[in-house]
This record gives sequence, structure tokens and C-alpha cells, in this order.
Amino acid sequence: MTIALAATAATLFGTGTYLLLQRQLSRIVIGLSLLAHGANLLLLLSAGGRGEPTFVGAADQDSLLDPLPQAFILTAIVITFGASTFLLALAYRSYEFTRDDEVQDDLEDRAIALRVEATEEVDEGEEPDETTASSEQALRT
Repeated sequence: MTIALAATAATLFGTGTYLLLQRQLSRIVIGLSLLAHGANLLLLLSAGGRGEPTFVGAADQDSLLDPLPQAFILTAIVITFGASTFLLALAYRSYEFTRDDEVQDDLEDRAIALRVEATEEVDEGEEPDETTASSEQALRT
């Protein structure tokens, strides 16, 4: 049973990471929630096996269940709910402005990447490409 839950947590982490790296905002939100579910499952697995409820005098202290992982999971659920709500609001606001779900590239990031490429070409002794200079000039306009 523990191996199946560990495999499920790994699948949730893998799928969540894949979706988080996509360009659509809806997939990013779903990926974040899958990552959070995987983290909650991992916390549940780290709690150990079954035990008696944590009531004073109910059972021997060695057989009591540790309540701390459950508290962590409840806190993680609340934080995930808040973050998901915030991301959904941002996604809705972005969709209202652009009528598109895809995240656009930042033009300044592209210009910096082109400058780094030109600098690396000069450092290696090669002449910078004219396409790099013309692309950077087109980004500035």
C-alpha cells in the first residue's frame, strides 16, 4: 500500500511539474494544485503507520499517532486553496485583457538573451551575427 501511495505521489509531482512548465494559465493552475496534492500525500506518507487517536489516557504513548503531519496537511490545504484562488483571479484578469490563455514572452527578457548571445560570440572571437543585432533592434521598436 505504501509503495502504491509513493508511486501516486511521484506521478502527481511529475504531472504537476509538466503542467507547470506549459504556457497556458489554466494548465499552470492545475499543475500547481497537482503539486500541492502530491506534497500533501507525501506528508501523509511521512506520518508513518496507523496508530491510536491522540487522546491523553486513551492508549499507551508508544502507540499514539503523531498529530503534527495532519496539522501540516491541513495548513498546506489552506495555503494551496489561497494560492489557487489568487492564480485563478490573475488568470481571469489576464484573459479579460488579452482574450487568450497563453502566457506571452517578455520582450525585455528576449532582448537580454540576444545581448548575452552576442557577447558570447564576441568572447569566442567570432563576429556577431547581423541577425542578432537586427533582432535586438526590432525588439527595441
